[in-house]
Amino acid sequence: RAADGERRDDEIAAAVERALDIIGQQLDRRNMAVVQTVAVGRFDHNVVRVRDRFRNVADDGLVEIADIAAEHHLALHAVLGHKDLDAGAAEQVAHIAEADGEVLADLHQLVIAHRAQMRDGGLGVVERVDRLIRRSAGAAAFAVAPLGLALLNVRAVAQHDAAQVAGISFGGQMHGLVTLDKDDNVIRPAILWNDGRSQKETEYLNNGIGKDKVSQYTANIAFAGFTAPKILWMKKNEPEKFAKVVKIMLPKDYLAYRLSGSFCTDVSDASGMLLLDVKNRCWSKEMMEICDVKEEQLPKLYESYEVVGTLKPEIAEELGLSPEVKIIAGAGDNAAAAVGTGTVGEGRCNLSLGTSGTLFISSEKFGVDAHNALHSFDHADGGYHLMGCMLSAASCNKWWMDEILKTTEYAREQEKIKNLGENRVFFLPYLMGERSPHNDPDARAMFLGMSMDTTREDMTQAVLEGVAFGLRDSLEVARSLGIRIERSKICGGGAKSPLWKKILAAVLNLKLDLIESEEGPGYGGAILAAVGCGEYESVQAACEKLVHVVDTVEPDPVLVEKYEARYQEFRKLYPAVKEFF
Repeated sequence: RAADGERRDDEIAAAVERALDIIGQQLDRRNMAVVQTVAVGRFDHNVVRVRDRFRNVADDGLVEIADIAAEHHLALHAVLGHKDLDAGAAEQVAHIAEADGEVLADLHQLVIAHRAQMRDGGLGVVERVDRLIRRSAGAAAFAVAPLGLALLNVRAVAQHDAAQVAGISFGGQMHGLVTLDKDDNVIRPAILWNDGRSQKETEYLNNGIGKDKVSQYTANIAFAGFTAPKILWMKKNEPEKFAKVVKIMLPKDYLAYRLSGSFCTDVSDASGMLLLDVKNRCWSKEMMEICDVKEEQLPKLYESYEVVGTLKPEIAEELGLSPEVKIIAGAGDNAAAAVGTGTVGEGRCNLSLGTSGTLFISSEKFGVDAHNALHSFDHADGGYHLMGCMLSAASCNKWWMDEILKTTEYAREQEKIKNLGENRVFFLPYLMGERSPHNDPDARAMFLGMSMDTTREDMTQAVLEGVAFGLRDSLEVARSLGIRIERSKICGGGAKSPLWKKILAAVLNLKLDLIESEEGPGYGGAILAAVGCGEYESVQAACEKLVHVVDTVEPDPVLVEKYEARYQEFRKLYPAVKEFF
């Protein structure tokens, strides 16, 4: 294959061709339009590893995009300047079409490219990719790729029955900094949620401005993943680019802008920018002044279920949809997942076991954790929520399986794990630093307690338990506030493991409810669209009708006792090793 008249490396081209040929044998190219991501990455001595699940679509533009990614020795998301794709978010936005009960799109396990290359991924490539995406809109291909996620195709929906499409909404990864100039061009690669480059700016906000003041303005303290520290980083390190900024938005809001022309965001997603007065659901004048941002540079605020506009006529024509299709604001991924699992109203809880892990507690009243160990955000249902977030959850298991054990047989690796609650190996799950409750971007993962008797199964078990213990840390903060939780919904890729759910139920001593839909944030986005289109009077009413519990994992009393003792040991480890980070 060739793109822009340039020759491809023979080995890369061969790898891509082989992958497309294999997929071509499995799909009907004439009738089936599905999401495709071709990720070729991590060059070691010119050895190419194609590590993605491929989907083919009859659109040479998408193949060309893949070739551009290969040319730069990067996965597609890596070209956009991000050190670690949020695979959970990629999976979430890919769930856009269902027919005959089958999800037509399911993206995950995208590659992690070399970290050094992430910092300055070529903007020229981003512009070329974006042009190709716009050009391929004639084939009904729309893209989240400019924001480092994936390519998605909505023709499957339109061909199914375009007349039934009434609204489009979103559940998108939070905190990412997306900047546009006066001509609506993307100024620089998006800086996404788990990028830790703004550590100095975070320290300035927390120590220079002061945690008390920042919390007073926003109900939260600064974390390196939040948007405001990234704005300060851009101002300091890329002043020429910062001077061009006319619009600041979050990843999902770029989609809404492209689809409708509405420069908007919702309050749940905006809560994670550290620019929002969460209590009063408006932009904080103090934080805007601190970050040298004017209100006209920030999007208009909406509730997650509110209509922000309709499809642009030219976009509607390209997609085969009505221009009357409503665009609904949507929500940050965790709030959307909460809606998708029915975690709305007062005192409901949801565990999300995706790339990151979250403990999400909904509330009808505003509240702040005095130590700011939990985030205090606006919820997509019109209320509020507290949330504990650990940066590496299911991604810990993915790293262990893919990078260390070199296997994709996740279930088989867990089959031999029998002695729950008795493992002497501990794993600290801080592969990308940690947010709740430690707020330490320098924290790193560790195995402790190994001996000559330690087995492969012990190590795998320790990874699963370490993530469960990390979520327990956030639950303990909630309990210290007097919040009493007896059961929780659970969603995310990690929730597909029966063993992991059993461990989590025992470590947290909670009943874990599984819902009928596994789509989490995507399903939550659909529910918000339904409310925005007037099908339901409120988010809570919609959830009561649309969210159904199909199974419950009960905590085993014997394991609860064993894991209580193990957790009390685990919680001593981070303070003991912190000085080494």
